[in-house]
Amino acid sequence: MLKIIRHAISLIAMAMCATQVSGCNSNDNVTSVSAAEFEKEIRTDSVQLLDVRTPQEYSEGHIVGAINIDIHSDDFRRIAEKELSKDSTVFVYCRSGRRSLDAADRLTKLGYKVVNLKGGIIEWKDSGLTVTIPEKSKQTPDR
Repeated sequence: MLKIIRHAISLIAMAMCATQVSGCNSNDNVTSVSAAEFEKEIRTDSVQLLDVRTPQEYSEGHIVGAINIDIHSDDFRRIAEKELSKDSTVFVYCRSGRRSLDAADRLTKLGYKVVNLKGGIIEWKDSGLTVTIPEKSKQTPDR
C-alpha cells in the first residue's frame, strides 16, 4: 500500500513539474518581453497595441493608444481580424500576462506577428510606466 502511495505522489509531482515548464509565460511562437522593452517597442508608429482585458478593466486604466478586444468575448477572432492588420506587429497585454499569452497564441495561428508583455499591466505599472484613464471613467458619479 505504501508503495502505491509513493508511486501516486511521484506521478502527481511529475505532472505538476510538466505543467510548470509549459506554464503561462511560454509559447514557442510568441515573443514575450519585459515592460521596458515593450515600452521601447511601442514608441514606433508601425505597431498595433492590443489590451485583451475586459472593458471594465480597460476603463480603469490602459496603456496610451491601446485598443480593447476582450479575449473572452465570443467575437474576439472576428473583431481582431477586422481591427488588426497583419502588416505590422501586434503588441498585446492583459493584467498579468496569462490572457495576453492566450490571445497572442490565437493571433499567431491567424498569421499575425505578436509580442506579449510579460507580467502584463501589473509589471508595466511596477516599472513606473503610466496608464491613461478615459475621461468618462474619471468622472465622479452623480449622487
